[in-house]
Amino acid sequence: MADSREPPPLFNDDDDSHKDDDTEDLFTSAVQSPVSEQTTPEDCRRQEGAGDPLTSSPPAASLTPDPPVGGHSDFFESSEEATEGGFSSVPLEHPAGGGGTQQEVSLEEEPDGALFESTSTPKLQLNQDPSDHSLPASSILPPVGVPITPPVVPMTPTTTPNLTPSITPAAPTPITPVTVSRPSPEQLESESGDEFIQVTISDPQKIGEGMSSYMAYKVTTKTNITYFRKKHWSVMRRFSDFLGLHRKLVEKHLHSGRIIPPAPEKSAIGTTKIKLSSDKSTDSASSDFIEKRRASLERYMNRTGSHPTLRADPDFREFIELDAELPRATQTSALSSAGVLRLFNRVGETVNKMTFKMDESDQWFEEKTQQIESLDSQLRKLHAAMEGLVAYRRELATSTAAFAKSAAVLSSVEEHSSLSRALHQLAESTERGQTIHHAQADADFYLLSETTKDYIQLIGAVKDVFHERVKTFQTWQHAQAMLAKKREAKAKAELAGRMDKVQQAQEEVAEWEVKVERSQEEFERISRAIKKEMEQFEVIRVKDFKDMIVKYLEALMTSQQQITKVWETFIPEAKAIS
Repeated sequence: MADSREPPPLFNDDDDSHKDDDTEDLFTSAVQSPVSEQTTPEDCRRQEGAGDPLTSSPPAASLTPDPPVGGHSDFFESSEEATEGGFSSVPLEHPAGGGGTQQEVSLEEEPDGALFESTSTPKLQLNQDPSDHSLPASSILPPVGVPITPPVVPMTPTTTPNLTPSITPAAPTPITPVTVSRPSPEQLESESGDEFIQVTISDPQKIGEGMSSYMAYKVTTKTNITYFRKKHWSVMRRFSDFLGLHRKLVEKHLHSGRIIPPAPEKSAIGTTKIKLSSDKSTDSASSDFIEKRRASLERYMNRTGSHPTLRADPDFREFIELDAELPRATQTSALSSAGVLRLFNRVGETVNKMTFKMDESDQWFEEKTQQIESLDSQLRKLHAAMEGLVAYRRELATSTAAFAKSAAVLSSVEEHSSLSRALHQLAESTERGQTIHHAQADADFYLLSETTKDYIQLIGAVKDVFHERVKTFQTWQHAQAMLAKKREAKAKAELAGRMDKVQQAQEEVAEWEVKVERSQEEFERISRAIKKEMEQFEVIRVKDFKDMIVKYLEALMTSQQQITKVWETFIPEAKAIS
Protein backbone atom coordinates (compact mmCIF):
# COMPACT_ATOMS: atom_id res chain seq x y z
CA MET A 1 0.00 0.00 0.00
CA ALA A 2 1.34 3.25 -1.04
CA ASP A 3 2.02 5.80 1.59
CA SER A 4 -0.44 8.66 1.21
CA ARG A 5 1.50 11.09 3.37
CA GLU A 6 3.23 13.93 1.66
CA PRO A 7 6.86 14.65 2.46
CA PRO A 8 7.49 17.68 4.66
CA PRO A 9 8.36 20.86 2.84
CA LEU A 10 12.00 21.64 2.46
CA PHE A 11 11.59 25.19 3.64
CA ASN A 12 8.90 26.49 5.98
CA ASP A 13 8.06 30.07 5.15
CA ASP A 14 5.94 30.41 8.28
CA ASP A 15 8.80 29.64 10.65
CA ASP A 16 10.24 32.89 12.07
CA SER A 17 13.47 31.22 13.10
CA HIS A 18 14.69 31.20 9.49
CA LYS A 19 13.84 34.72 8.38
CA ASP A 20 17.46 35.94 8.77
CA ASP A 21 19.27 32.96 7.23
CA ASP A 22 20.92 35.18 4.65
CA THR A 23 22.81 37.03 7.31
CA GLU A 24 23.44 34.32 9.88
CA ASP A 25 26.93 32.81 10.24
CA LEU A 26 27.32 29.11 9.53
CA PHE A 27 29.18 28.53 12.78
CA THR A 28 26.47 30.08 14.96
CA SER A 29 24.70 26.82 15.71
CA ALA A 30 27.92 25.20 16.80
CA VAL A 31 28.24 27.25 19.94
CA GLN A 32 24.85 28.96 20.38
CA SER A 33 23.11 26.45 22.58
CA PRO A 34 25.76 25.84 25.29
CA VAL A 35 26.61 29.52 25.56
CA SER A 36 23.02 30.77 25.70
CA GLU A 37 22.29 28.63 28.73
CA GLN A 38 24.74 30.70 30.80
CA THR A 39 23.32 34.10 29.80
CA THR A 40 21.49 36.08 32.51
CA PRO A 41 19.31 39.17 32.12
CA GLU A 42 21.84 41.20 34.03
CA ASP A 43 24.57 40.23 31.60
CA CYS A 44 22.41 41.15 28.68
CA ARG A 45 21.72 44.59 30.12
CA ARG A 46 25.49 45.09 30.65
CA GLN A 47 26.16 44.08 27.06
CA GLU A 48 23.53 46.50 25.79
CA GLY A 49 25.05 49.40 27.77
CA ALA A 50 28.74 48.85 27.25
CA GLY A 51 29.07 46.48 24.36
CA ASP A 52 31.47 43.59 24.21
CA PRO A 53 34.30 44.14 26.69
CA LEU A 54 36.71 42.51 24.33
CA THR A 55 35.88 45.02 21.62
CA SER A 56 35.68 48.09 23.86
CA SER A 57 39.34 48.39 24.76
CA PRO A 58 41.13 51.76 24.46
CA PRO A 59 41.42 53.25 20.97
CA ALA A 60 45.10 52.40 20.73
CA ALA A 61 44.25 48.68 21.10
CA SER A 62 40.91 48.52 19.28
CA LEU A 63 40.46 45.29 17.34
CA THR A 64 36.90 45.79 16.03
CA PRO A 65 36.93 45.74 12.22
CA ASP A 66 34.37 47.43 10.04
CA PRO A 67 31.07 45.50 10.16
CA PRO A 68 29.82 43.83 6.96
CA VAL A 69 26.95 45.09 4.91
CA GLY A 70 23.68 44.61 6.77
CA GLY A 71 24.87 45.79 10.14
CA HIS A 72 25.51 42.28 11.52
CA SER A 73 28.70 41.13 13.17
CA ASP A 74 29.05 37.72 11.57
CA PHE A 75 32.81 37.59 11.82
CA PHE A 76 35.43 36.35 14.26
CA GLU A 77 36.47 38.90 16.84
CA SER A 78 40.03 38.58 18.01
CA SER A 79 41.29 40.07 21.24
CA GLU A 80 44.95 39.72 20.36
CA GLU A 81 46.64 42.78 18.86
CA ALA A 82 49.60 42.32 16.49
CA THR A 83 52.60 44.25 17.71
CA GLU A 84 56.31 44.00 17.71
CA GLY A 85 56.83 44.90 21.32
CA GLY A 86 54.93 42.30 23.42
CA PHE A 87 51.58 41.99 25.25
CA SER A 88 49.48 44.41 27.23
CA SER A 89 47.09 43.55 29.99
CA VAL A 90 43.29 44.10 29.68
CA PRO A 91 41.21 43.30 32.78
CA LEU A 92 38.34 40.80 32.29
CA GLU A 93 35.58 40.18 34.80
CA HIS A 94 35.04 36.69 36.19
CA PRO A 95 31.58 35.18 36.38
CA ALA A 96 29.24 36.06 39.17
CA GLY A 97 30.31 34.53 42.39
CA GLY A 98 33.94 34.97 41.72
CA GLY A 99 34.34 37.64 44.35
CA GLY A 100 34.49 40.46 41.87
CA THR A 101 38.14 39.79 41.07
CA GLN A 102 39.56 40.59 37.68
CA GLN A 103 41.88 38.57 35.55
CA GLU A 104 44.50 40.28 33.38
CA VAL A 105 44.78 38.79 29.95
CA SER A 106 47.89 39.76 27.99
CA LEU A 107 47.18 41.37 24.68
CA GLU A 108 49.70 42.50 22.11
CA GLU A 109 49.99 46.26 21.67
CA GLU A 110 49.04 47.45 18.19
CA PRO A 111 49.56 50.91 16.70
CA ASP A 112 46.50 52.85 15.66
CA GLY A 113 44.97 51.58 12.48
CA ALA A 114 46.76 48.22 12.40
CA LEU A 115 44.67 45.03 12.48
CA PHE A 116 45.53 41.46 11.60
CA GLU A 117 42.83 38.78 11.62
CA SER A 118 43.70 35.20 12.36
CA THR A 119 41.63 32.50 10.73
CA SER A 120 42.99 29.90 13.11
CA THR A 121 41.36 31.49 16.17
CA PRO A 122 38.08 29.49 15.99
CA LYS A 123 40.01 26.23 15.96
CA LEU A 124 41.90 27.27 19.06
CA GLN A 125 38.63 28.18 20.76
CA LEU A 126 36.84 24.97 19.84
CA ASN A 127 39.69 22.72 20.96
CA GLN A 128 40.45 24.66 24.12
CA ASP A 129 39.94 23.19 27.53
CA PRO A 130 37.24 25.29 29.28
CA SER A 131 38.87 24.76 32.63
CA ASP A 132 41.96 26.76 31.64
CA HIS A 133 40.11 30.08 31.28
CA SER A 134 36.79 30.37 33.05
CA LEU A 135 35.04 33.38 31.55
CA PRO A 136 31.44 34.45 32.10
CA ALA A 137 29.00 34.05 29.31
CA SER A 138 28.21 37.70 29.45
CA SER A 139 31.75 38.54 28.39
CA ILE A 140 31.42 36.74 25.07
CA LEU A 141 27.71 37.13 24.10
CA PRO A 142 26.51 39.97 21.87
CA PRO A 143 23.53 42.17 22.81
CA VAL A 144 19.99 40.88 22.49
CA GLY A 145 18.73 40.85 18.96
CA VAL A 146 22.09 40.47 17.33
CA PRO A 147 23.05 37.06 15.96
CA ILE A 148 25.63 35.48 18.13
CA THR A 149 29.02 34.61 16.74
CA PRO A 150 31.52 32.06 17.92
CA PRO A 151 33.31 33.66 20.88
CA VAL A 152 37.04 33.90 20.92
CA VAL A 153 38.54 33.65 24.39
CA PRO A 154 41.91 35.43 24.61
CA MET A 155 44.72 33.26 25.82
CA THR A 156 48.05 34.17 27.28
CA PRO A 157 50.44 32.36 24.97
CA THR A 158 53.63 30.82 26.28
CA THR A 159 55.47 32.05 23.21
CA THR A 160 54.96 35.20 21.23
CA PRO A 161 52.94 34.44 18.10
CA ASN A 162 54.31 35.70 14.85
CA LEU A 163 51.61 38.04 13.60
CA THR A 164 53.87 40.33 11.62
CA PRO A 165 52.85 40.48 7.96
CA SER A 166 55.33 39.59 5.29
CA ILE A 167 56.60 43.07 4.43
CA THR A 168 60.00 43.78 2.95
CA PRO A 169 61.81 46.10 5.37
CA ALA A 170 63.26 49.34 4.15
CA ALA A 171 66.98 49.95 3.99
CA PRO A 172 68.45 50.78 7.40
CA THR A 173 69.23 54.38 8.10
CA PRO A 174 72.99 54.93 8.64
CA ILE A 175 73.86 56.07 12.13
CA THR A 176 76.66 58.51 12.69
CA PRO A 177 78.71 57.55 15.78
CA VAL A 178 79.04 60.13 18.47
CA THR A 179 82.59 61.28 19.06
CA VAL A 180 83.41 61.15 22.73
CA SER A 181 86.82 62.75 22.67
CA ARG A 182 88.99 64.29 19.96
CA PRO A 183 92.31 62.45 19.54
CA SER A 184 95.55 64.34 19.24
CA PRO A 185 97.38 64.63 15.89
CA GLU A 186 99.99 62.16 17.14
CA GLN A 187 97.25 59.60 17.88
CA LEU A 188 95.73 60.11 14.47
CA GLU A 189 99.07 59.60 12.78
CA SER A 190 99.74 56.51 14.88
CA GLU A 191 96.34 54.99 14.08
CA SER A 192 96.59 55.70 10.40
CA GLY A 193 100.04 54.17 10.22
CA ASP A 194 101.91 57.37 9.28
CA GLU A 195 105.25 57.38 11.10
CA PHE A 196 106.91 60.67 11.89
CA ILE A 197 110.00 61.88 13.72
CA GLN A 198 110.91 65.47 14.51
CA VAL A 199 114.32 66.48 15.83
CA THR A 200 114.97 69.93 17.28
CA ILE A 201 118.42 71.36 18.04
CA SER A 202 118.46 74.10 20.68
CA ASP A 203 120.33 75.59 23.65
CA PRO A 204 123.94 75.75 22.34
CA GLN A 205 126.29 75.72 25.30
CA LYS A 206 130.04 76.28 25.52
CA ILE A 207 131.64 73.68 27.77
CA GLY A 208 135.17 74.27 29.03
CA GLU A 209 137.62 77.12 28.44
CA GLY A 210 140.33 77.77 25.91
CA MET A 211 141.25 75.48 23.05
CA SER A 212 139.93 72.42 24.90
CA SER A 213 136.39 73.85 24.98
CA TYR A 214 133.62 72.69 22.69
CA MET A 215 129.98 73.47 21.88
CA ALA A 216 127.20 71.14 23.01
CA TYR A 217 123.62 71.19 21.73
CA LYS A 218 120.35 69.92 23.13
CA VAL A 219 118.83 67.32 20.80
CA THR A 220 115.07 66.96 21.39
CA THR A 221 113.23 64.16 19.60
CA LYS A 222 109.48 63.69 19.19
CA THR A 223 108.19 60.61 17.38
CA ASN A 224 105.47 57.95 17.25
CA ILE A 225 107.68 55.19 15.82
CA THR A 226 107.27 52.04 17.90
CA TYR A 227 110.88 50.86 18.00
CA PHE A 228 111.94 53.94 19.96
CA ARG A 229 111.67 53.57 23.72
CA LYS A 230 109.95 56.93 24.30
CA LYS A 231 107.83 59.41 22.39
CA HIS A 232 109.55 62.58 23.61
CA TRP A 233 113.02 62.98 25.10
CA SER A 234 116.17 65.14 25.01
CA VAL A 235 119.93 64.47 25.09
CA MET A 236 123.08 66.62 24.87
CA ARG A 237 125.51 66.14 21.96
CA ARG A 238 128.65 67.96 20.86
CA PHE A 239 129.37 68.95 17.27
CA SER A 240 131.94 66.19 16.70
CA ASP A 241 129.27 63.60 17.62
CA PHE A 242 127.21 64.68 14.60
CA LEU A 243 130.23 64.29 12.32
CA GLY A 244 130.95 60.86 13.79
CA LEU A 245 127.36 59.75 13.16
CA HIS A 246 127.58 60.85 9.54
CA ARG A 247 130.83 58.97 9.00
CA LYS A 248 129.33 55.74 10.41
CA LEU A 249 126.24 56.00 8.23
CA VAL A 250 128.36 56.57 5.12
CA GLU A 251 130.53 53.54 5.83
CA LYS A 252 127.51 51.29 6.35
CA HIS A 253 125.00 52.46 3.72
CA LEU A 254 126.74 54.27 0.88
CA HIS A 255 127.85 51.08 -0.87
CA SER A 256 124.21 49.91 -0.79
CA GLY A 257 123.05 52.84 -2.88
CA ARG A 258 121.62 54.97 -0.04
CA ILE A 259 121.76 58.76 -0.33
CA ILE A 260 123.28 59.92 2.96
CA PRO A 261 122.41 63.55 3.84
CA PRO A 262 125.65 65.50 4.28
CA ALA A 263 126.61 66.81 7.72
CA PRO A 264 127.43 70.50 8.23
CA GLU A 265 130.93 71.42 7.27
CA LYS A 266 133.43 72.05 10.00
CA SER A 267 134.85 75.59 9.99
CA ALA A 268 138.26 75.87 11.61
CA ILE A 269 138.13 79.69 11.71
CA GLY A 270 134.67 79.88 13.30
CA THR A 271 135.49 77.14 15.79
CA THR A 272 138.71 78.85 16.84
CA LYS A 273 136.91 82.16 17.39
CA ILE A 274 134.36 80.49 19.64
CA LYS A 275 137.01 78.68 21.64
CA LEU A 276 139.09 81.82 22.23
CA SER A 277 136.12 84.03 23.08
CA SER A 278 134.52 84.10 26.52
CA ASP A 279 130.81 83.91 27.22
CA LYS A 280 130.60 87.63 28.05
CA SER A 281 132.64 88.83 25.08
CA THR A 282 130.85 86.82 22.41
CA ASP A 283 130.36 89.18 19.47
CA SER A 284 127.59 89.21 16.90
CA ALA A 285 129.73 87.34 14.36
CA SER A 286 130.21 84.42 16.76
CA SER A 287 126.49 84.44 17.60
CA ASP A 288 125.59 84.32 13.92
CA PHE A 289 128.03 81.46 13.37
CA ILE A 290 126.52 79.46 16.24
CA GLU A 291 122.98 80.06 14.99
CA LYS A 292 123.90 78.99 11.45
CA ARG A 293 125.50 75.80 12.74
CA ARG A 294 122.48 75.05 14.96
CA ALA A 295 120.09 75.44 12.04
CA SER A 296 122.31 73.29 9.82
CA LEU A 297 122.47 70.52 12.41
CA GLU A 298 118.68 70.56 12.78
CA ARG A 299 118.14 70.25 9.04
CA TYR A 300 120.71 67.44 8.86
CA MET A 301 119.07 65.44 11.66
CA ASN A 302 115.56 65.81 10.22
CA ARG A 303 116.71 64.76 6.74
CA THR A 304 118.45 61.74 8.19
CA GLY A 305 115.46 60.87 10.37
CA SER A 306 113.07 61.08 7.41
CA HIS A 307 114.90 58.19 5.70
CA PRO A 308 113.30 54.88 6.81
CA THR A 309 116.55 52.90 6.58
CA LEU A 310 118.83 55.46 8.21
CA ARG A 311 116.57 56.20 11.20
CA ALA A 312 116.37 52.49 11.98
CA ASP A 313 120.16 52.21 12.06
CA PRO A 314 121.51 51.29 15.54
CA ASP A 315 124.04 54.13 15.47
CA PHE A 316 121.34 56.72 14.74
CA ARG A 317 119.07 55.34 17.45
CA GLU A 318 121.90 55.35 19.95
CA PHE A 319 122.78 58.90 18.99
CA ILE A 320 119.33 60.34 19.76
CA GLU A 321 118.33 57.97 22.60
CA LEU A 322 121.39 57.35 24.79
CA ASP A 323 121.26 59.79 27.69
CA ALA A 324 125.03 59.78 28.19
CA GLU A 325 128.17 60.97 26.46
CA LEU A 326 129.06 59.09 23.32
CA PRO A 327 132.57 57.77 22.67
CA ARG A 328 134.80 60.53 21.36
CA ALA A 329 134.87 60.69 17.57
CA THR A 330 138.63 60.91 16.85
CA GLN A 331 138.51 61.00 13.03
CA THR A 332 136.44 64.15 12.61
CA SER A 333 139.19 66.75 12.93
CA ALA A 334 140.19 68.40 9.67
CA LEU A 335 143.87 68.46 10.67
CA SER A 336 144.09 64.88 11.97
CA SER A 337 145.68 61.97 10.14
CA ALA A 338 142.24 60.60 9.32
CA GLY A 339 141.29 63.94 7.82
CA VAL A 340 144.40 63.98 5.64
CA LEU A 341 143.67 60.40 4.54
CA ARG A 342 140.11 61.36 3.59
CA LEU A 343 141.50 64.25 1.58
CA PHE A 344 143.77 61.93 -0.43
CA ASN A 345 140.91 59.50 -0.98
CA ARG A 346 138.75 62.28 -2.36
CA VAL A 347 141.52 63.32 -4.70
CA GLY A 348 141.91 59.73 -5.89
CA GLU A 349 138.17 59.36 -6.49
CA THR A 350 138.12 62.62 -8.40
CA VAL A 351 140.91 61.43 -10.65
CA ASN A 352 139.11 58.11 -11.12
CA LYS A 353 135.93 59.93 -12.16
CA MET A 354 137.86 61.96 -14.69
CA THR A 355 139.85 59.07 -16.20
CA PHE A 356 137.26 56.27 -16.25
CA LYS A 357 134.23 56.65 -18.46
CA MET A 358 131.59 54.01 -18.02
CA ASP A 359 129.82 52.77 -21.12
CA GLU A 360 126.29 53.32 -19.77
CA SER A 361 123.81 50.74 -20.99
CA ASP A 362 120.86 52.07 -18.96
CA GLN A 363 119.26 55.16 -20.52
CA TRP A 364 117.66 56.15 -17.20
CA PHE A 365 121.05 56.57 -15.53
CA GLU A 366 122.40 58.46 -18.51
CA GLU A 367 119.54 60.97 -18.36
CA LYS A 368 119.72 61.28 -14.57
CA THR A 369 123.44 61.93 -14.66
CA GLN A 370 122.95 64.80 -17.09
CA GLN A 371 120.05 66.15 -15.01
CA ILE A 372 122.12 66.06 -11.79
CA GLU A 373 125.00 67.88 -13.44
CA SER A 374 122.70 70.58 -14.81
CA LEU A 375 120.88 70.92 -11.47
CA ASP A 376 124.16 71.27 -9.63
CA SER A 377 125.30 74.04 -11.95
CA GLN A 378 122.03 75.98 -11.71
CA LEU A 379 121.82 75.64 -7.92
CA ARG A 380 125.29 77.06 -7.53
CA LYS A 381 124.32 80.07 -9.63
CA LEU A 382 121.14 80.53 -7.63
CA HIS A 383 123.05 80.31 -4.37
CA ALA A 384 125.48 82.99 -5.50
CA ALA A 385 122.59 85.30 -6.43
CA MET A 386 120.90 84.66 -3.07
CA GLU A 387 124.07 85.46 -1.18
CA GLY A 388 124.20 88.76 -3.03
CA LEU A 389 120.57 89.44 -2.10
CA VAL A 390 121.26 88.70 1.57
CA ALA A 391 124.28 91.00 1.51
CA TYR A 392 122.17 93.75 -0.08
CA ARG A 393 119.46 93.37 2.59
CA ARG A 394 121.99 93.61 5.37
CA GLU A 395 123.69 96.58 3.77
CA LEU A 396 120.30 98.26 3.42
CA ALA A 397 119.59 97.65 7.11
CA THR A 398 122.97 99.14 8.05
CA SER A 399 122.43 102.21 5.85
CA THR A 400 118.91 102.66 7.24
CA ALA A 401 120.28 102.59 10.80
CA ALA A 402 122.84 105.26 9.90
CA PHE A 403 120.12 107.44 8.37
CA ALA A 404 118.00 107.06 11.51
CA LYS A 405 120.87 108.27 13.70
CA SER A 406 121.48 111.29 11.45
CA ALA A 407 117.78 112.23 11.53
CA ALA A 408 117.73 111.95 15.32
CA VAL A 409 120.75 114.27 15.66
CA LEU A 410 119.19 116.75 13.26
CA SER A 411 115.94 116.80 15.22
CA SER A 412 117.83 117.64 18.39
CA VAL A 413 119.37 120.80 16.88
CA GLU A 414 116.29 121.96 14.96
CA GLU A 415 114.70 125.05 16.52
CA HIS A 416 111.37 124.76 14.72
CA SER A 417 109.18 122.73 17.04
CA SER A 418 106.92 121.01 14.51
CA LEU A 419 109.85 120.28 12.15
CA SER A 420 111.93 118.98 15.04
CA ARG A 421 109.09 116.72 16.10
CA ALA A 422 108.68 115.45 12.54
CA LEU A 423 112.40 114.72 12.21
CA HIS A 424 112.35 112.87 15.49
CA GLN A 425 109.38 110.81 14.28
CA LEU A 426 111.23 110.17 11.01
CA ALA A 427 114.23 108.84 12.93
CA GLU A 428 112.03 106.48 14.94
CA SER A 429 110.20 105.25 11.82
CA THR A 430 113.48 104.70 10.00
CA GLU A 431 114.87 102.78 12.95
CA ARG A 432 111.84 100.48 12.91
CA GLY A 433 112.37 100.04 9.16
CA GLN A 434 115.98 99.06 9.83
CA THR A 435 114.78 96.31 12.16
CA ILE A 436 112.38 95.05 9.50
CA HIS A 437 115.13 95.02 6.84
CA HIS A 438 117.41 93.07 9.13
CA ALA A 439 114.68 90.49 9.82
CA GLN A 440 114.04 90.14 6.08
CA ALA A 441 117.76 89.62 5.47
CA ASP A 442 117.73 86.76 7.99
CA ALA A 443 114.69 85.27 6.26
CA ASP A 444 116.46 85.50 2.90
CA PHE A 445 119.47 83.74 4.35
CA TYR A 446 117.79 80.89 6.25
CA LEU A 447 114.91 80.27 3.86
CA LEU A 448 116.61 80.76 0.49
CA SER A 449 120.37 80.71 0.78
CA GLU A 450 120.78 77.91 3.34
CA THR A 451 118.19 75.64 1.70
CA THR A 452 119.89 76.06 -1.65
CA LYS A 453 123.29 75.39 -0.08
CA ASP A 454 121.97 72.20 1.55
CA TYR A 455 120.76 70.91 -1.79
CA ILE A 456 124.08 71.66 -3.41
CA GLN A 457 125.61 69.37 -0.79
CA LEU A 458 122.81 66.82 -1.34
CA ILE A 459 123.59 66.83 -5.04
CA GLY A 460 127.15 65.97 -4.03
CA ALA A 461 125.79 63.02 -2.00
CA VAL A 462 123.80 61.88 -5.06
CA LYS A 463 126.97 62.03 -7.15
CA ASP A 464 128.74 59.91 -4.54
CA VAL A 465 126.00 57.26 -4.85
CA PHE A 466 126.29 57.29 -8.64
CA HIS A 467 130.04 56.94 -8.30
CA GLU A 468 129.56 53.90 -6.02
CA ARG A 469 127.61 52.30 -8.84
CA VAL A 470 130.47 53.08 -11.21
CA LYS A 471 132.94 51.47 -8.79
CA THR A 472 130.69 48.39 -8.57
CA PHE A 473 130.68 48.22 -12.36
CA GLN A 474 134.47 48.49 -12.37
CA THR A 475 134.65 45.58 -9.92
CA TRP A 476 132.38 43.55 -12.17
CA GLN A 477 134.49 44.34 -15.25
CA HIS A 478 137.68 43.50 -13.37
CA ALA A 479 136.22 40.12 -12.34
CA GLN A 480 135.28 39.39 -15.94
CA ALA A 481 138.77 40.28 -17.13
CA MET A 482 140.36 38.04 -14.49
CA LEU A 483 138.00 35.21 -15.40
CA ALA A 484 139.06 35.49 -19.03
CA LYS A 485 142.74 35.33 -18.02
CA LYS A 486 142.16 32.27 -15.81
CA ARG A 487 140.34 30.49 -18.58
CA GLU A 488 143.15 31.29 -20.98
CA ALA A 489 145.73 29.96 -18.49
CA LYS A 490 143.69 26.79 -18.07
CA ALA A 491 143.55 26.26 -21.83
CA LYS A 492 147.30 26.72 -22.14
CA ALA A 493 147.93 24.20 -19.33
CA GLU A 494 145.66 21.66 -21.02
CA LEU A 495 147.43 22.13 -24.35
CA ALA A 496 150.82 21.73 -22.67
CA GLY A 497 149.63 18.59 -20.92
CA ARG A 498 150.55 19.85 -17.48
CA MET A 499 147.81 18.21 -15.49
CA ASP A 500 149.14 19.49 -12.19
CA LYS A 501 148.38 23.09 -13.22
CA VAL A 502 145.11 22.20 -14.93
CA GLN A 503 143.45 21.29 -11.63
CA GLN A 504 144.63 24.52 -10.00
CA ALA A 505 143.55 26.61 -13.00
CA GLN A 506 140.16 24.92 -12.94
CA GLU A 507 139.64 25.87 -9.29
CA GLU A 508 140.65 29.47 -10.01
CA VAL A 509 138.22 29.61 -12.94
CA ALA A 510 135.39 28.39 -10.70
CA GLU A 511 136.34 30.96 -8.03
CA TRP A 512 136.30 33.86 -10.48
CA GLU A 513 133.06 32.67 -12.03
CA VAL A 514 131.47 33.04 -8.59
CA LYS A 515 133.01 36.49 -8.20
CA VAL A 516 131.70 37.58 -11.59
CA GLU A 517 128.22 36.37 -10.73
CA ARG A 518 128.33 38.08 -7.32
CA SER A 519 129.61 41.33 -8.84
CA GLN A 520 126.87 41.31 -11.44
CA GLU A 521 124.20 40.77 -8.77
CA GLU A 522 125.72 43.59 -6.69
CA PHE A 523 125.67 45.93 -9.69
CA GLU A 524 122.03 45.15 -10.45
CA ARG A 525 121.07 45.53 -6.78
CA ILE A 526 122.72 48.92 -6.37
CA SER A 527 121.13 50.10 -9.63
CA ARG A 528 117.65 49.22 -8.32
CA ALA A 529 118.40 50.86 -4.97
CA ILE A 530 119.59 54.09 -6.62
CA LYS A 531 116.44 54.32 -8.73
CA LYS A 532 114.30 53.93 -5.63
CA GLU A 533 116.37 56.49 -3.73
CA MET A 534 116.12 59.00 -6.57
CA GLU A 535 112.32 58.70 -6.64
CA GLN A 536 112.19 59.56 -2.95
CA PHE A 537 114.78 62.30 -3.40
CA GLU A 538 112.76 64.01 -6.15
CA VAL A 539 109.58 63.96 -4.07
CA ILE A 540 111.32 65.50 -1.06
CA ARG A 541 113.18 68.04 -3.21
CA VAL A 542 109.98 69.35 -4.80
CA LYS A 543 108.31 69.58 -1.39
CA ASP A 544 111.28 71.41 0.17
CA PHE A 545 111.50 73.96 -2.62
CA LYS A 546 107.75 74.53 -2.48
CA ASP A 547 107.92 75.17 1.26
CA MET A 548 110.94 77.42 0.74
CA ILE A 549 109.17 79.61 -1.82
CA VAL A 550 105.91 79.82 0.16
CA LYS A 551 107.65 80.73 3.42
CA TYR A 552 109.87 83.27 1.68
CA LEU A 553 106.88 84.99 0.05
CA GLU A 554 104.97 85.02 3.32
CA ALA A 555 107.95 86.58 5.12
CA LEU A 556 108.40 89.12 2.31
CA MET A 557 104.73 90.13 2.39
CA THR A 558 104.81 90.47 6.16
CA SER A 559 107.84 92.74 6.05
CA GLN A 560 106.31 94.89 3.30
CA GLN A 561 103.09 95.25 5.28
CA GLN A 562 105.06 96.28 8.36
CA ILE A 563 107.04 98.89 6.41
CA THR A 564 103.84 100.27 4.87
CA LYS A 565 102.27 100.56 8.32
CA VAL A 566 105.34 102.38 9.66
CA TRP A 567 105.25 105.04 6.91
CA GLU A 568 101.48 105.40 7.11
CA THR A 569 101.92 106.29 10.77
CA PHE A 570 104.54 108.90 9.89
CA ILE A 571 102.53 110.70 7.15
CA PRO A 572 100.21 112.64 9.54
CA GLU A 573 103.23 113.91 11.47
CA ALA A 574 104.87 115.14 8.27
CA LYS A 575 101.67 116.90 7.13
CA ALA A 576 101.43 118.62 10.53
CA ILE A 577 104.60 120.68 9.87
CA SER A 578 103.59 124.34 9.71
